[in-house]
Amino acid sequence: MNPREDFLNQLRASLRTAEFVKLTLGKPRGPDATLRNVFGRLVAIGGQPQLSLVWHHDRRDITKNFPPDEAVAQIDSLLGTEFYSAHLFTTARLVQLEYNKKGEPRLTYGPAAAAATGATTHDWPKQRLLPESSQAWLHALGVTTATGAVREGHADKHRQIHKFVEVLSHLAAGAQLPTHRPLEIADMGCGKGYLTFATHDYFNLVKAHPAHVRGIEARPELVELCNGVARSTGRDQLQFLPGTIATAVVPALDLLIALHACDTATDDALAKGVQSGAALIVVSPCCQKELRPQLQAAAATSASASAATSASASAALAPALRHGIFQERHAEFATDALRALLLEWAGYETKVFEFISTEHTARNLMITATRRAGPARTAEAARPVRALAEFYGVKTQAQARHFGFML
Repeated sequence: MNPREDFLNQLRASLRTAEFVKLTLGKPRGPDATLRNVFGRLVAIGGQPQLSLVWHHDRRDITKNFPPDEAVAQIDSLLGTEFYSAHLFTTARLVQLEYNKKGEPRLTYGPAAAAATGATTHDWPKQRLLPESSQAWLHALGVTTATGAVREGHADKHRQIHKFVEVLSHLAAGAQLPTHRPLEIADMGCGKGYLTFATHDYFNLVKAHPAHVRGIEARPELVELCNGVARSTGRDQLQFLPGTIATAVVPALDLLIALHACDTATDDALAKGVQSGAALIVVSPCCQKELRPQLQAAAATSASASAATSASASAALAPALRHGIFQERHAEFATDALRALLLEWAGYETKVFEFISTEHTARNLMITATRRAGPARTAEAARPVRALAEFYGVKTQAQARHFGFML
């Protein structure tokens, strides 16, 4: 048996026995001068294993997925023609096929891939909740390299994605999500879709709970990009739609996500979640600007106010609120505290916490709401909302308007 046939047979065997870790083709010799290498990983599509091959060019990547037998035939057509080097990483050993200047193949062997010991060479720790197949979209969206290493400048994003999935796993376990049908999930203002893809993979691939996931994004170029990645990586239950949070039309939802929706867009998302009857709502607010002028107004009126004790912010906070940084921080606190209290009034249990260290991102506050079975919109639950609004001199707030709540 010649080295080329031996290599292909070992590739077939590794795919059958689950020893396959990854495959790389290098030393390009084809007519396309922009082609650099091909990288292969196993992915699950429709519950079936496929080999995802990524052709890396200078300015673009092309991903194609093949059933194992077709993948081997594809590799066969590339060896010795377009590529003169191939590395097959398996849990048993490294198999390397090299062609010399005369076009003669030679087979050599190396140590087993690191995955055999539970570690990996591509910064994908074993404890991560996302599956190995998530590497396809992480690479396509620019978070990782072709070999799975985190790209320079993307470490915080990579960490945030995995932390989000960890948090989501705990929240989903405590929510009354339906088990008899596919979940309906929307990620509002999804941007480049990192967390939308992660949410899809967590439910569909990790939990094996079918879920229809929609990403809503106002920028059409990002919608087109994300839909292309979803299609090329075989995620047919994932769809990206153009539109704003305020104008988006979504079906009845089980889970709504909105991370870093700016200012009152977070309130729009919370309203969508409550109106659609979502069992779980997860938001991370950003740029809470709406209440700041109202706090400033409260401070201004306090100058002529009597020294009598008042429940409003005017008397006690007016001197401090003359400083912009205090005004900004109090506006953030008042906004998010009112949001949590309004959600409780609407029939949800809320949690507010830092979901990732401020070392990695300043936008780290997360508000989660789990629908409860008890009564909603009671007078008792309304009292703390009005008390906090009165303390800060708040007369109007977007979420309250959405809910029809009179402050």
